[in-house]
Amino acid sequence: MLTNTRLVHQPHDHRRCIHAALARANDLCAAENLRLTPTRESVLRLLWQSHRPMGAYQLQDQLAKLSGKTIAPPTIYRAVEFLLKVGLIHRIASLNAYIGCPFPNSDHSNLFLICNACGSAAEVAHNSINDLLKSASEKANFTLQDQSLELFGLCPDCRSQQEADDNQGKDNE
Repeated sequence: MLTNTRLVHQPHDHRRCIHAALARANDLCAAENLRLTPTRESVLRLLWQSHRPMGAYQLQDQLAKLSGKTIAPPTIYRAVEFLLKVGLIHRIASLNAYIGCPFPNSDHSNLFLICNACGSAAEVAHNSINDLLKSASEKANFTLQDQSLELFGLCPDCRSQQEADDNQGKDNE
């Protein structure tokens, strides 16, 4: 099983996440003879600065702040399209937002655990999920081309906070 849940749901230095994502991106681009332009790199950096999905307009605003220039929406969409195509990021459809992929160049199930409270999103990949989806598709004579599963709930930190708040409320009764 591949997952980044432990990392996502505990305080840590996001510079390490950014550095690892950029190293993977540079390796992938070099192997595929692709170009990681400054804009593409900046968008990837922004998506890895936290583990919360970001929409295109959020990316546009953040990139404009960083560069001190107005950024046109097509610039963001071209960068996002490239990063999606090469597997460095994912789109979380229900949020219309994007998040960095911790497992580029690996066959995985795109299962996202999204916290309703803090908005963090972790990714899980497990062969049994892949097998289940493949089997269900085959039984339906359906050619599976892409998929994404989004589960919503509470991350460990938010669940602990909610339990503490609930206990506090009981103590005050």
